[in-house]
Amino acid sequence: MDEDALRDLFSSMEPLSFRKMFGGIGIYCHGVIFAVVLDGGLMLKGDDQCAAEYESVGCIRWTYTHTKTGKLVSMPYWSAPETAIDDPDDMHRWAQMAYAAALRTKKPNKKN
Repeated sequence: MDEDALRDLFSSMEPLSFRKMFGGIGIYCHGVIFAVVLDGGLMLKGDDQCAAEYESVGCIRWTYTHTKTGKLVSMPYWSAPETAIDDPDDMHRWAQMAYAAALRTKKPNKKN
């Protein structure tokens, strides 16, 4: 997905910004990351409060195997619901949920 397609998909999330990261794109609203595009897949931020809702529609949590320990690591992102990938109206609810999760898990800025 390119930035124009992402702007259309997340048209309800303003102000929207993008940053390159991990070979993908971080998607931000008001400076808070709430979604990423990695390996061509769209992932939405989540936490314990919304994990069950993501899972109920078939979203899969992003996991990877740690190269040094061999342990499975779970990241706080889930694949976006298939029904919302091309539908800004459907995506609105999921984007709001992801943004709320991002706000709940946001670390406070450290001042020196």
